[in-house]
Amino acid sequence: MNKGKFLDKFSGNNVELCHTYNERVGNRTVQLLLDEQIPFTKNCRKIPFFKRDKYNGAEKVWVIETNPHRYGQARRAIDRLDQGTKERLVLSNY
Repeated sequence: MNKGKFLDKFSGNNVELCHTYNERVGNRTVQLLLDEQIPFTKNCRKIPFFKRDKYNGAEKVWVIETNPHRYGQARRAIDRLDQGTKERLVLSNY
């Protein structure tokens, strides 16, 4: 079986859980999801130079996606994060 073809089959099923411009906050969120055994993907998207003032000068945005069937569980896990970390996350409304 072609491994790349197998993984491509499931690549479009995830929905955005949250995004952040702070890598440390992204790593804390990822660690929480790992501890809770919730499947996710974490991607980094580069912000174009001329649009950075719209994002307070950030160069990258960290996007965390999860399976739509586990979205509610992931949101409940994020609700247990400390307030300082949650303030730096932009949660999606799936």
